[in-house]
Amino acid sequence: MRHIDAKTLHGWITDGQELALLDAREDGEFGASHLFWAIPCGLARKEIRARALLPRKSVRICCVDDGRGIAEDLAAWLEGIGCTDVSVLKGGTKAWEAAGYVLFSGVNVPSKAFGEWVEHHYGTESVDAPELKGWIDSGRDMVVLDSRTLEEFQRMSIPTGVSVPGGELAYRIGDMVPDPKTLVVVNCAGRTRSIMGAESLRQAGIPNKVVALRNGTMGWELAGLACDRGRTRKFEPGTPKTLDLALQRAKAFAERSGVGVVGALDLSRFEDDPDRTLYVLDVRDPVEFKAGHRPNSQNAPGGQLVQATDTWIGVRNARIVLVDDTGVRARMAGAWLRQMGHRDVFVVEGGLDAIMDSGSAPVTVPELAAPVETIDVSGLTHLLDAGSRTLIVDLGRSLDFRAGHIPGSVWGVRSRLSALKPRIEAADTVVLTSPDGMLARLAVPEVAAMASAPVRVLEGGTAEWHAHGRPLDKDRTNPADEDCIDFYLRPYDRNSGIEEAMHAYLSWEIDLVHEIERDGTVAFGIPGETQAAA
Repeated sequence: MRHIDAKTLHGWITDGQELALLDAREDGEFGASHLFWAIPCGLARKEIRARALLPRKSVRICCVDDGRGIAEDLAAWLEGIGCTDVSVLKGGTKAWEAAGYVLFSGVNVPSKAFGEWVEHHYGTESVDAPELKGWIDSGRDMVVLDSRTLEEFQRMSIPTGVSVPGGELAYRIGDMVPDPKTLVVVNCAGRTRSIMGAESLRQAGIPNKVVALRNGTMGWELAGLACDRGRTRKFEPGTPKTLDLALQRAKAFAERSGVGVVGALDLSRFEDDPDRTLYVLDVRDPVEFKAGHRPNSQNAPGGQLVQATDTWIGVRNARIVLVDDTGVRARMAGAWLRQMGHRDVFVVEGGLDAIMDSGSAPVTVPELAAPVETIDVSGLTHLLDAGSRTLIVDLGRSLDFRAGHIPGSVWGVRSRLSALKPRIEAADTVVLTSPDGMLARLAVPEVAAMASAPVRVLEGGTAEWHAHGRPLDKDRTNPADEDCIDFYLRPYDRNSGIEEAMHAYLSWEIDLVHEIERDGTVAFGIPGETQAAA
């Protein structure tokens, strides 16, 4: 592998060619300090994450860390699976900063910075929490639409709120709010999806007044107001009656933003092009995607795609084709991706019906097919009941472990398993688990190298254990906040200093619009219009 300096990498970021900038640290470490365009690709999940992010192995790749040497580990592994153009930033983030370039904290930074730019550029209106509470109490003709995922909505929501994830808003607003006099309030947990959801409706041109809830549920709670818990009210599924109007609005927004339209034959040509990276993203609701989708497409629900683009798109300046059934959701998401700076963004004429029977084979993870010893739930129960020295290691996310783990199990990050080495060496049997068992299977070689006893994977993972009626322990203090290096904790995830963390998070988001000016590599907006660039 070759090493490059910060000046060379800066040139690559701005030369308009394809580039995958992968950070080898775990997500929590990454969130502390990283390059603006870097994508987290921690070693613990590299087999799954890298293959999803890198559909073309000949793409130019640069691996980054904080200078400790794990970028070289990721680069070597990428070369081992056939990637042909891999470099490492010499000295990592420390060298980047020493060269005079800017580092950022947080996750999904390009998307969140874009949200702040949108508010400034378009003048998105907002309302603060006490004023909204007054409107609710007075019975004002209004709706509160929560643009987060249904899971997040159920965890906490604004009273009277309805779950309508951001990608569904412009698609369903005509059915949900037929009266143009009804006020529409859009909220999320913080700022980005509130702003993007509200501005999506404004750019779609609905006649209603639309405002974002300033600072979302965080702002609501910081104002001393209580969120609801466990609410399930959501949009009505199915094709809306006002589809034609929604499509007319979405087409106008997409055309203004420069979204391209391709046919099935064009998409096939894109897939056959060896010189360009292609992402085919299905922006429909996850329930619809699971019911049927085009082969080798990934589900990236529209609002979440805009809010966390780097979850799905790992190559800067790649081709992006968005698909759905009617064209509305794909066009709305595509318009925002174009304004975010993604150059080649397309939707498919005729939607899914035109392309359902085509598509390449899905990307596989060969390591998951490697033979491993397994144990079923009854077998593990027998070992535990017999009192043997059985060590259960849970390789899932720290937050998932907190939410529920097999009694007596210990949590571990695959890239930091040396911390568990004494316990692994002392066990008569080591059983590995994770929510669905996949990460557990991947960790077998590392654990087996430390163990003298058999290493087995729990069939079906922790979910299968729970499905058999077996108990789970819950403890939001285990692991401790400072040990959660695999996940960038949000204020709500913390066990102390939550209010301080909320204030800090909101201030961080607001300041991003100024930080990108210092960075000098960021340009938001419709090409030809005034853009945000240093």
